[in-house]
Formats: sequence, C-alpha cells, structure tokens
Amino acid sequence: MNIYKDYIKEIEERKTQGLNPKPIDGAELLSEIIWQIKDSGNEYRADSLHFFIYNTLPGTTSAAGVKARFLKEIILGESVVDEISPAFAFELLSHMKGGRSIEVLLDIALGDNAYTAKEAAKVLKTQVFLYDADVDRLKEAFKSGNEIAKEILESYAQAEFFTKLPDIAEEIKIVTYIAGEGDISTDLLSPGNQAHSRSDRELHGLCMITPKAQQEIKALQAEHPDKSVMLIAERGTMGVGSSRMSGVNNVALWTGKQASPYIPFVNIAPIVGGTNGISPIFLTTVDVTGGIGIDLKNWVKKVDENGTIIRNESGDPVLEEVYSVATGTVLTINTKTKKLYNGDQELIDISKALTPQKMEFIKAGGSYAIVFGKKIQTVAARILGIDIPLVYAPSKEISHEGQGLTAVEKIFNRNAVGTTPGKVLHAGSDVRVEVNIVGSQDTTGLMTSQELESMAATVISPIVDGAYQSGCHTASVWDKKAQANIPRLMKFMNDFGLITARDPKGEYHAMTDVIHKVLNDIVVDEWAIIIGGDSHTRMSKGVAFGADSGTVALALATGEASMPIPESVKVTFKGDMKDHMDFRDVVHATQAQMLQKFGGENVFQGRIIEVHLGTLPADQAFTFTDWTAEMKAKASICISEDDTLIESLEIAKGRIQIMIDKGMDNHRQVLQGLINRADKRITEIKSGEMPALTPDANAKYYAEVVIDLDVIVEPMIADPDVNNKDVSKRYTHDTIRTLSYYGEDKKVDLGFVGSCMVHKGDLKIVSQMLRNIEEQQGKVEFHAPLVVAAPTYNIIEELKSEGDWDVLQKYSGFEFDDNAPKGAARTEYENMMYLERPGCNLCMGNQEKAAKGDTVMATSTRLFQGRVVEDSERKKGESLLASTPVVVLSAILGRIPNINEYKAAVVGIDLTKFAPPVKQLSR
Repeated sequence: MNIYKDYIKEIEERKTQGLNPKPIDGAELLSEIIWQIKDSGNEYRADSLHFFIYNTLPGTTSAAGVKARFLKEIILGESVVDEISPAFAFELLSHMKGGRSIEVLLDIALGDNAYTAKEAAKVLKTQVFLYDADVDRLKEAFKSGNEIAKEILESYAQAEFFTKLPDIAEEIKIVTYIAGEGDISTDLLSPGNQAHSRSDRELHGLCMITPKAQQEIKALQAEHPDKSVMLIAERGTMGVGSSRMSGVNNVALWTGKQASPYIPFVNIAPIVGGTNGISPIFLTTVDVTGGIGIDLKNWVKKVDENGTIIRNESGDPVLEEVYSVATGTVLTINTKTKKLYNGDQELIDISKALTPQKMEFIKAGGSYAIVFGKKIQTVAARILGIDIPLVYAPSKEISHEGQGLTAVEKIFNRNAVGTTPGKVLHAGSDVRVEVNIVGSQDTTGLMTSQELESMAATVISPIVDGAYQSGCHTASVWDKKAQANIPRLMKFMNDFGLITARDPKGEYHAMTDVIHKVLNDIVVDEWAIIIGGDSHTRMSKGVAFGADSGTVALALATGEASMPIPESVKVTFKGDMKDHMDFRDVVHATQAQMLQKFGGENVFQGRIIEVHLGTLPADQAFTFTDWTAEMKAKASICISEDDTLIESLEIAKGRIQIMIDKGMDNHRQVLQGLINRADKRITEIKSGEMPALTPDANAKYYAEVVIDLDVIVEPMIADPDVNNKDVSKRYTHDTIRTLSYYGEDKKVDLGFVGSCMVHKGDLKIVSQMLRNIEEQQGKVEFHAPLVVAAPTYNIIEELKSEGDWDVLQKYSGFEFDDNAPKGAARTEYENMMYLERPGCNLCMGNQEKAAKGDTVMATSTRLFQGRVVEDSERKKGESLLASTPVVVLSAILGRIPNINEYKAAVVGIDLTKFAPPVKQLSR
C-alpha cells in the first residue's frame, strides 16, 4: 500500500497547485491499483478504477504493459470487473496506441476463441503503431493460413485505419485571440525557465503566455463553446525561435481538443495564425498534432499611386490593415473552398494551410498516424503480393527538364525513398527521406522519450547512422529537478540505442557539451540529413533541420522524415574582411545587407540558405549556419572546397575518437562506424571519385545575395530594440546596428561569451585580449561581470595544452568544478570573470540568468524578451548580440566601446577570418 499512499499524497500536494493527479506510467503503482480493483471491498476501489481507466499512460510505458495484460484477462474471462466489460476492455485497448496493447490484441486475434479473435481483429484494423515484430507475427500467421491474419492484412493494405475515419468538417468555426504583437517566440508559449516541467503536461500548461491570457482564452471558450480559439501573432510570425513541441502542446491544451477520453492532458488540433505566417519548424510541430497554421497576411505594405512602397522615418515599410483579426473576431475556415471567411466575406486563400497532405494530418489527428499508416499499408500489400491501392494523396513530384539542382535538391534526391524511379525532383516536391544523424537535447528529451513510448518504439531504427542525447541545456545548475530528470532520460535513451552525454552506469565522465557542437562533429558526410530537437540543429556539413520532440522521436523510431524540398537562397561573398573584423560581424552583416537589398523583405524565411563559405572549416562555418535560425531560415547548407571539407572531416574524426576513448561508444559501435564513414568520404574526395557537394551551375534559386565584405568596417550588433515605438519591431533579430550607433553612453551590466555560436578560436580570443589589455593598461579590471562558458570539454582540453586556459584562470574569479556542480542558479554577479561549465548557460534561460533589467552583451543567439534577462520595474532587460571581442571589451569597460578602443584591444589578435573562395563553387 505504500506506493499507492505516496501517490495519494502527491495528489493532495498537486491539488494545492490547482492540478489533477499526475498520469501513471509505472508498473508497480498500477499493479497495486489493479489489486485494489480486484478486491471488491477495498476502500480505494472506486478511485483505483478511475485511475486505471482514465489516468494511465499508453504506449510502451511499464504501466501500459500492466494495463494491457489486465484487460486481456478481462476479455478472456480470467478476471471479472463489473465496470469493465470485455467490449469496454477492447475499447480501452484501442486507445492505447501501440506497444503492449498490440501485443495483447495479436495474442487474442491469433488465439483459438473465434469470437474474441474477431473482436480483436476489429480493433487491430484501427491501429497504425505496429513495428517489425508485430508485422512479422501477422505475416507468419498469414503464411500458415490464418484467416484473421489475412483479414487484418487486407484491411491494412486498403488503409482502412485511415479511410474509415470521419471526414473533416467542411466549416471550422474559430474565434481569434491576439497572443502578442510582432513575432511570437516559443518562449512565450513554453518558457525556457520552465523546461523542467515539460513532461508534466498539465503543470507545464500553466506557464503558457500569462495567467491573465489563460483566463481570457477560457472566457472566449465560454462565450463561444462551438468554436475553436485561434492564437495569433499580430503583425508578426508565430512560433519563432524553436520548434518546441511543448509550446504546441500548451496551445493545444488550452485551445485544442482531447485526443482520447482515456489519455489525460494530450490534446490535438490547435489552430494558430500569424500576419507573417508560422515559423517553419513550429509549423511542422503543429502538423504533428493535426493542427492548422495559417499565414493571415492581414497587414500589407502600403504603396502610393505609383506602386512605390511608402516608408516611415526609420525607413521601414508602412503597413496597413487589410482585415481585422482583433481578439474575439469570429471567422470560418472552409476546408472545401480552402478560404478564410468573416461571415460571407472572403478574406484570404488558405490553400497552403490545407494541402492534401495537411488535410490527411488533420483527419488522422496528426502526422505520425499518416507516416506509420503509409508504412503499414506498403508492408501489408507486399505480404499479400498486391499493388498498393491509391488511398493517400499522391506526393507532389516537381521536375523541371533541363534545370540543375541546388545543394538541398541534390541531398534530398539522393536520400529520397518511395519516389518515382529515375525522376529528378526540384523544390516543392514532397519527399520522404532517410535520416542519417539524430540529436535529442535534455530539456525536450523527456518529451521525446514520451513520444517514443506513445508510438510504441523500443529501439532506434537500424538505418540511422548515429544519434546523440545531450546534457547541455541543464548543465549550469545540477539542481533537484535536473537530478530527478536527467539520469532517467539518459538511461532511457542509452537503452534505446543513442550515444548519451551521461553514462547510466557512471563509467565515463558526464559530458555537458553543447548538442549542436557534438552533432557538428559527428556529421561526417556533407550529403547527410540531420534531425535535431532544437532550432539550432544547423550543421556546417549536410543539411540539418531543427524539429520538435515528436519529429525527433519519429526519426529515431523509423529513420525517416517527410517534408517538401525547400526553396533555396544562394549567399556568396565578395571583397576582403578588414583586419579588425571578426567573422561574427560577417554573419550579422549578411542579415542586414539581405534586408536592405530586398526592401525589408526577409527572403531567407522558410527557405534553405545555401552559403558558399568554401574556405572556412566546419567549426568556424558553424557560426554562420547556426545563426540561420535567427534569420528564420528553414535550414542551411555550407558549400565547401574539397581541401576544407577534408580538414573538417579530420577534425571530426579526432573528436569522435576522444568520445570513443572516454568509453562512450555502444555495443553497435556507432562512433567507430562514423569514423569509418569519414575515412571513406575523405578517400572519395581525394581520389576525385566524389568531390565535395556543390550545386549545379544552372540551378534555380528563389533569390541570390552577394555580401560585400568591403563595407563591413565596424563590429555589428543584433539589438532587440526594446523601446521601439512599433512593438512588432522588438525582439526580432532583424535590427542590426554598428558599434558607433551607441556612442559611449550605453552601459553594459554583464557580458557572456558562450553558447553554440562560439568555437575554440573565440576562447583563444578572450585570452589574447586579456593579455593585450594588461600590456596596454598594466592591469585587467572588470567593470561588469564576464561569464565564459566553453561549448565543449574538448575545447577546454585543447586550450589547456596550448596555454590559453592558464591565462583564463589567471584573470578569473570563479572556475567550475565538476566534482561540486552548482546546486542553485546564480542570482548575483561580481565584476569579475566566471569560467563556467561547458554547456548552454545563460543562452538557454532555464537556469542561469542576468539580473532583471540588465543590459547584457552576449555572443549567444537569443535576444527574446525574458530569455537571458527579464524586465525589472526600472527598465527593460535587453540582450545585445555581438562578436567575442566586443563582449569582452564591453565587460571590461562596463559599457559599449567606441571604435578606437575596440581597434586598440584587438591589435595583433587572431580573430576569426574568412576569405571568399577564388572560384565559383558549382558544377
């Protein structure tokens, strides 16, 4: 009884927070609950029945196994429960989605009792989450002449699990809710500082937007009970910053509908909109839940009588409202005409939100069911020896005769499965591709593990070359939440087949290395496709897509991903970098020059940035590809020269070998396999058999941008512009300013050198600057704190061997100690340098933070409101993003430096340099 009483105690504690009982996932607790159900006189029987029926998680949780076996006993008459008839037991099994429930249903369907076998078959025909072992059982039974097995396979071949679902309503009534003006970050929907609660869906739901907003949404639902609430980013893009499945889960929890009456707090079908649409990776997450994401285009650029765009005093286009979506506006989505209406007035065509494929996601309750359904249909048809009946909307295949291929088109054509043999596909084609590398990070990893359990997956797909589970997002503070969550996550992922940052057995040193840096090293083929649970999964080799935890789970389980081939924007360079400029300035200037060239239109948004860096090795090139998340690109591809790619692959091999030497490889020898692949790729390049990936000379791009290095004469800073009168222009990453804009009056309260945007060279720059300043001024005195966090332990080891770490230690007032990690986040900083543990640190916003209202100068990627620094009553917090030398000097001075101070501080320092390739990188 102890474990049940502990559960009751937890329930009472949750009541004080306004929360329901936590869903049950453990076998021991559910076994006790079942014992109480069987005991007809038990005082806890009624509650136990409720917990068993309505509060047990499905899939491959240990509780699901216990539940499925008890339902089997009821169906076979081995146990009698008045409240659960055999028919109800079958219904409960049908809602368990896969895993243990499929095993039980197959036992019954292939058993000797004709009646229960027929009933089990009826349920099985509705299920899609079957794996090889399940299908093999059906196949063997079919070969042995089992009629039930044949009947089930025939149903699968016809995809009746999809065709017999209810049709989508022709009209979907919605009522609008403006969630914010300007871009809406996923931090607003699922704050990073609440990452520890993401796997507890009800608890995490309390952090969406604000309590006031939640009450306003509830009031709209009460006023419009027959309508769905649509969350809107007015004059902005919805879901920028990251994919964040927890953000979509929260939106669905407040505005969607329950997926099953027997599965608590799993909602689907959210509806979201944005004046400038939905961020690409966030839209993928909406698809996972069978939701709808609409590009509203309700504000447009105002033009004069000559068609010229009218601009304001700042040079920005003036926008005018085409139609209102003010909170409380009742609209209608017509799924037949694919139009959005206000009453009888047609507002806009929304066919892109209701493509045939997206309509299938909506009908099936999410994209997983379609992915698995197609796979089962294909396998069933093969077993039966018949052609695959055309049930699903055919994939769009676009091919332009005589047109060459961009880099992403080449990669997708090479990795595509299920396409028309011999057909060359161009942008816009729908493609299913094999995935080579998968990454899971620690604040979304628990959700990924839940998704894997819910889709009944138990082992990584054999076609995935390598997968990694990081510990970087919770690296800076090893608090009770991390101690409870991270070991459990690492064990699950290690058992599943991933290389894990922490060893569940404790045999190798825990790594808190930034996930993007590790993935950038373990990608050993520029033709690879990478899926990672973070928006900064943007490697400088291959093409990498940041994804929600569900898409990561799908890639781990199936080794596949589905998406249209994106359009590309080609970025090349001309001119020469000035000696005092850092490559980070080139990255920011790319965004600024692009926006200037296209009159404020972001041509990168939702597209691939094909950047021709050529001569820049992977570590440094990653600074560019990483930032493309802030450019709102879907992904990026770095085009390298042969020698540069070989250099990058040799570096990757060395770092993978270090992981092997630490004992991180698994029984499949995944890491050794990656080294072998790197060796093979190097041999192919050197021999000329297969040179480095380049686009075709006659490839077609959405746009081409040439960045002029000659005009970059000052350090460039990305500014959140927190006081812009136009709130839609705040926190966008698009305001890029020069150093001289600020004068010498801009105080800096804290500097941060760290996150995935820095590499080994950046840490060397810090040490070189400190030497410089001491030589010039006789001492180094910090007028603001400087937090330094190396991305990886490898970098620290290399800095130690090269003498730079000694310099950093000399000037620091704090150095991390892995034997005594911080148990609580730092709340106050002194004016000194802090050498922090490798990991995300301040950039993540879920642990360490600057003081409220501070002005932070950082090398990181995030300037969203409340991420690195929250507002105070006295002033808005702001996170300005710049190069390492600007950050270091700002912390030393306690203000933004002028250009002369900056130039003096970087004299003789080996900044990150870039010279454009001398030849065109295309064939």
